[in-house]
Amino acid sequence: MVDHSLDQFPVAVIGAGPIGLAAAAHLAERNVPFVVLEAGDTAAAAVRSWSNVQLFSPWEYNTDPAARRLLAEAGWQEPDASELPTGGDLVKQYLQPLAELPALAPHIRYGATVTALSRLGIDRLRTAGREQAPFVVRLADGEELLARTVIDASGTWRQPNAVGANGLPAHGEQDAAAWITHGLPDVFGADRDQHAGHHTVVVGAGHSAANTLLALAELADAAPGTSITWAIRSADPSASFGGGSDDELPARGALGSGLKMLVDTGRVTLAANFRTHSIRRTGDNQVELISTQGGEQSITADRIVAATGFRPDYGISDELRLELDPIMSAPRALAPLIDPNQHSCGTVTPHGYRELAHPEPGYYIVGMKSYGRAPTFLMLTGYEQVRSIAAALAGDLESAQSVELQLPETGVCSVTAGGEAIALRLGLSKEEHEQLLHVTAKYLGTSATAADAVLSAATELGIDHTAALQLAAYAADQFDAPGATGC
Repeated sequence: MVDHSLDQFPVAVIGAGPIGLAAAAHLAERNVPFVVLEAGDTAAAAVRSWSNVQLFSPWEYNTDPAARRLLAEAGWQEPDASELPTGGDLVKQYLQPLAELPALAPHIRYGATVTALSRLGIDRLRTAGREQAPFVVRLADGEELLARTVIDASGTWRQPNAVGANGLPAHGEQDAAAWITHGLPDVFGADRDQHAGHHTVVVGAGHSAANTLLALAELADAAPGTSITWAIRSADPSASFGGGSDDELPARGALGSGLKMLVDTGRVTLAANFRTHSIRRTGDNQVELISTQGGEQSITADRIVAATGFRPDYGISDELRLELDPIMSAPRALAPLIDPNQHSCGTVTPHGYRELAHPEPGYYIVGMKSYGRAPTFLMLTGYEQVRSIAAALAGDLESAQSVELQLPETGVCSVTAGGEAIALRLGLSKEEHEQLLHVTAKYLGTSATAADAVLSAATELGIDHTAALQLAAYAADQFDAPGATGC
């Protein structure tokens, strides 16, 4: 009889993104054998696809403690904790060096797409002997690996939500796929020609939509004829503006303030109560989005950016016993802790291996995928998830059960910090930001509002019109002054 003692098999980590690599780092520290299976040809393949995007959380919230310790041993120069990285920075300065460490590199397999999971010789119906049977991890090329535990950190990037308002693809959406970009387009780089001088409609009300709208507004300054429409399902866009100057992540607050400015000044046309029912191609190489609920509305555009989020794909685990919340599509015990109707990404309760467990012993979903359809995930949350799981797998239950999470939530932050966040978004150095504060002080005595003062200072320093308005919007929010436009 073949010995299938689970201890002889490694932990299989699916995905070599930020959370998957963090899981590998924690397992390596605890001397737990593992293999990382990455579908892409490189580490952090999904992050590389949005390398142009600047995160609103600084470095201190984007790196894992175990990963930092391993990197430090190799002589790694840690980035400034307060700086805001782009996706490209995250890869170049953190994820790629992490994946290349001797403790991790030999255990990472690239081009290894997981297509199915099960138990050796046991389907989902059979209970007897289930906990003692290793997992079978089947790859796209037919190879099968055996594992004691599976940590699924595969994310949701390859599973975008549809443009259709009811969760289903809009009628005609598939036929119009060539006109639709999901996620975060590189409007200043690879995707510039698709948007410069054209009309883009951005569908969605989250941070991705705000990032894209702000970028398109800056593009419009340089490319005449560029126009932007923002389509949202709700009647009131205020929820998308976030905490403004009260946000403990200044860049996140600046994002909302800047978005409000775009709407208030008419630089972005708001289409509220717009719930896409159908999309049709027109004769002049455009597409028309049609909303029929509450009266018909239509928007004709050259390009659609679907900033509608992503959803998990549980197809690979169809033979496993999962317990998912019927609404959130997240582990049932985790779902109420991350419900976006009650929580922001900064108010999530600490959670670890217990909340992430399923009736299938030894199977854990972590990272963005663990949040199901909730858009409130921060990387720091995922790092704590895998720390707890690694501790449990190593037999250190005291550490595994002691979960702690210090997340930035809406709260008071300083004027300087908020201004620096916007300055970083606009590519200004610390010295240029200090100069901006100095010139703003000169105008405060003669300006009706703080917004006017910031706008005048930004104009004097040669900051473009959209950038100046973003700074003014945030200043008005900071000083509780009326009028974000100031002109």
